[in-house]
Amino acid sequence: MDPQHRDRIAFMRVCSGMYEKGMKMRQVRIGKDIKVANAITFMASEREHVENAYPGDIIGLHNHGTIQIGDTFTQGEALKYSGIPNFAPELFRRVRLKDPMKMKALQKGLDQLSEEGASQVFKPLNNNDLIVGAVGVLQFDVVAFRLKNEYGVDCGFENVNVQTARWVTCEDERKLDEFRKKASENLAMDSAGSLTYIAPTRVNLELTQERWPEIEFHATREH
Repeated sequence: MDPQHRDRIAFMRVCSGMYEKGMKMRQVRIGKDIKVANAITFMASEREHVENAYPGDIIGLHNHGTIQIGDTFTQGEALKYSGIPNFAPELFRRVRLKDPMKMKALQKGLDQLSEEGASQVFKPLNNNDLIVGAVGVLQFDVVAFRLKNEYGVDCGFENVNVQTARWVTCEDERKLDEFRKKASENLAMDSAGSLTYIAPTRVNLELTQERWPEIEFHATREH
């Protein structure tokens, strides 16, 4: 795609029915109806406006941060596709920003890349670190390249004392609040606002799970 275009595009597959230019669609997750008159399709680096699209076709919608992976669009029906997992990362690095004046741009870039699924971002409760999680080393290179080329942010990564992560939930809100206070040194929020336990070792994770049987630790979460 042309890097001169500063917009963001969310790709959507038509599963049933038909898309028509100018039609109204409901974004089920937020319960909002939107009029889509500028859906596009790509051929190499060229983009064209779409008049109609049919089951199996993939179209692009302009995204201003409101569309997430797994979102469903209907003509009013309350449908939702489930089973699109987000896996806990296996590698973690702390972001090292070379120009402190670029912090706002860095946070924006990391949040948007996380929305795309390019990486996962964790913000510890007790400090201002930004921790990027990935499933492969090359992801860090991709994130650094895109931050520099798309957001003008020059940064690097350094090792951080995190070996694994688990999303945590609990049906008992009081117990969850207690856990949040006592384990705050190892807790962070991900870019979706989900509470996450970031463990320095797998032994630490196992011991924490034993000490807090009421807390559920999840290796995946749905988008």
